[in-house]
Amino acid sequence: MSSRDRAATAAWHHGRMTADTGAVTLGVAAVSEPDPAVTGNVPDDTARGVPAELAEHELTELTELAARLRLAVGRLNRRIRIDGHEATPPLQLSALVTVEQHGPLRLSELARREAVTAPTMSRVLAALDEQGLVIRTPDPNDARGVRIVLSDLGARRLNEVRSTRTALVARRLQRLTADQRRLLGDALPALEALLVDDDDPC
Repeated sequence: MSSRDRAATAAWHHGRMTADTGAVTLGVAAVSEPDPAVTGNVPDDTARGVPAELAEHELTELTELAARLRLAVGRLNRRIRIDGHEATPPLQLSALVTVEQHGPLRLSELARREAVTAPTMSRVLAALDEQGLVIRTPDPNDARGVRIVLSDLGARRLNEVRSTRTALVARRLQRLTADQRRLLGDALPALEALLVDDDDPC
């Protein structure tokens, strides 16, 4: 094997070993990019069309926007729940919405979707069942299992909560100027795009 072949083989092995350890970019650079120390051309973000100072500035703005949005949405949601004097706890309401959208569901499936343990969901379902908001139906695929569906009363409860919350938000919107309401309306598509992977809240 010639010295050139040995060098190429070593470079290939270096790139493969680097990729196998997780440092994929270093491995790729070792076999596909010239060594800056040899060429004298040190790449920077500006050469790639993304100035470092601009990227850092945009990241700062994004972080500030995320913090303000989180606070505004969280506080508004909490304020609406308080003003609505809701008797049904948030987890029970969330479970009702999930059953409405995805039911009938087994207890284990509902617990997974709500990101809680099965014992916790069992207590939630017991409370909902006691209020007549859900119905336990036989599981056709499991003689010992049951599936949860929304009762007529549960559907009415969700409609009442949604109507009350909508009215409370509308009341707060009246405090804004026409320009502020227009800006909110223009921002709605972007806000709704943030929820594409999530269940629709009640």
